[in-house]
Amino acid sequence: MDNKKGDILWRIYLVYFLTVSFGLVILLKVLYVQFGEGEKWRDKARTSTMRYASIDAVRGDILADDGRLLATSVPIYEIRMDLNRSVVSDEVFFSKIDSLAFRLSRLFRDRSQAQYKNALMQARRNQERYYLVKRNVTYNQLTELRDFPIFRLGRFRGGLIVEERNRRETPFKSLAARTIGYEREGVYVGLEGAYRQYLEGVQGKRLMQRISGGNWMPVNDENEIRSQNGKDIITTLSINMQDITESALKKQLEKFSAEHGTAVVMEVETGKVKAISNLTRTESGIYEETFNFAVGESAEPGSTFKLASIISLLEDGVVTPEDYVNTGDGSIRFADRIMRDAREGGFGTITMTEAFALSSNVAVSKKVNEAYENNPHKFINNLKAMGLDKPLGLEIRGEGKPYIPDPESSSWSGVSLPWMSIGYEVSLTPLQILTFYNAIANNGRVMKPMFVEEVRQTGRILKRFSPQVLNHSIASGKTLQAVRHMLEQAVENGTASGIHSDVYSIAGKTGTAQVASLGRYRSEQGVVYRASFAGYFPADNPAYSMIVMVHNPRGWIFTGSQVAAPVFREIADKIYATQVDVQDHVLEAPTLASLPRISGGRFSQLRDIYSIFECSLIPEHKNLDWADAKMAGNDTIWAHEKEMIENLVPDVTGMSLGDALYLLENAGLSVRFTGRGVVTRQSIRPGVRVVKGREILIQLS
Repeated sequence: MDNKKGDILWRIYLVYFLTVSFGLVILLKVLYVQFGEGEKWRDKARTSTMRYASIDAVRGDILADDGRLLATSVPIYEIRMDLNRSVVSDEVFFSKIDSLAFRLSRLFRDRSQAQYKNALMQARRNQERYYLVKRNVTYNQLTELRDFPIFRLGRFRGGLIVEERNRRETPFKSLAARTIGYEREGVYVGLEGAYRQYLEGVQGKRLMQRISGGNWMPVNDENEIRSQNGKDIITTLSINMQDITESALKKQLEKFSAEHGTAVVMEVETGKVKAISNLTRTESGIYEETFNFAVGESAEPGSTFKLASIISLLEDGVVTPEDYVNTGDGSIRFADRIMRDAREGGFGTITMTEAFALSSNVAVSKKVNEAYENNPHKFINNLKAMGLDKPLGLEIRGEGKPYIPDPESSSWSGVSLPWMSIGYEVSLTPLQILTFYNAIANNGRVMKPMFVEEVRQTGRILKRFSPQVLNHSIASGKTLQAVRHMLEQAVENGTASGIHSDVYSIAGKTGTAQVASLGRYRSEQGVVYRASFAGYFPADNPAYSMIVMVHNPRGWIFTGSQVAAPVFREIADKIYATQVDVQDHVLEAPTLASLPRISGGRFSQLRDIYSIFECSLIPEHKNLDWADAKMAGNDTIWAHEKEMIENLVPDVTGMSLGDALYLLENAGLSVRFTGRGVVTRQSIRPGVRVVKGREILIQLS
């Protein structure tokens, strides 16, 4: 009995000893963790529940040449709510929840009052600290929301949490959209990417705390690092020219159901791109900017390349403009292929000037082959001397690479030289072709296409970009004079005679290229054509150069003269009518003196004024409201729409005092004026965002 009792006691003591020992081990471990490793674990706890998050800087604006906004960052807000009882008391919450739900439903109109109330009640039961009320809230909505029941008590008694974000907006929507660019998932396109270093600004830092549900909530902290806003860039783009260009191109693409097209207007002397439009037909049949063809599409240019071939022949003294060439019946054989002219039966015997103006494939290829058949490197070197093998080095990424064949390559054949001479087996982008034609207008100087003039911050100029010369002369003065005459003849008496103007002179060259697919120019769908026209105006004193390209026009009309050249003429007409500095003649003094000085205002009033002077006032479209009037002839006035964009300062120059006061005061500005008559200057540039109550001074003469 005693043995059994002793055995039981021994076991009890053993269990007791083990239990006490285990407890002591736990106690020692707790003490070690608390005091020995305490700081380590406290740091780890802090890092797992607290962190610094980046605060995006407000991205700089992209502006047109006159200061009007092309792209800007608009603040939008995310509304959240801290529904913990320590923040919003039961008394406040339950007495005001119905009113808050009603106001939210009426403001956003996305959920009923009952739905808002049920969602907030559920969040209250869950004691959510970071409940999402609404995303993408505008500033005006936020201003109204701050006065709602509960929310009006603020962050620490009403639980209102407001987080600001920025959304990129383009006030003119599709105008030059691909050139202006955008950011998607970290990929930057167009000017947004090219000048990202200036536009982005410097990110700030904000302390965030992890709360229930894995969400992160901002913590008010004195050590928050504020972000630094980005800088603004002033582009070379003109809103008016851009609108004219896109409208004319779109109308022609729709007329011919073309696949896509591009049009670019460049200032001859500087290389500044004043307008650039790239339109693609989408599956729904509408035209949108989805790819920058002017910059990125390198393809066979067709007959616009004949200009380079003629320059090579003239520079080497092989031909003169007056030399005759026999085109025979309009066909000629090179190796195993036959070259044909567009005119059936050929042009007979013609001069080189006529051959270029009439775009004779036979004449140009025949002369090039005769001159360089035994030394093709000479022709290739001439093309390279003109810079046709080099990219333009654009800041906008994605420039297509030019291609000029090498006679030593395996792809060179007996037909390469003659086909190259008329724009096949070579590749250039529309902007590279335009740069070449611009050089002819600019006395041989090749200007790098320029998209941005200045970098500014708060109105102060930080950096100014100057025009850049890529090649000081692509040909001799004698050759340049000859080809300029040829380009004029192409419009006067050649393939582009349909766009001849009696008001101003145009110089240029048509192009109609068959498009190869998988090495073949004819597929099951037939032949695909690319129609183009490149040139400049006014021809005797060039101000602007331009290229128009239309890809795959549908139907029986597909040539450059019928599809692309009319777009050039329409754009040139409107630019010439609205840009006084490009007009090559001055109206008679008595006519100028007799016309009214008011050039802007309500179209109905302008019409009444100009009718007294027996002038024809032609509106840009029938629904004009506010308009600008520009001389287009001795008794013709062109009225084009004056852009009026909400929250942007309007352009009131040329207006009467009454019209200027009406527009500026309705925009929310405080107006002071000096003088009398017509507005000649305004102290705040048009296109700047309106600050309500800000003073603006206008000067009248």
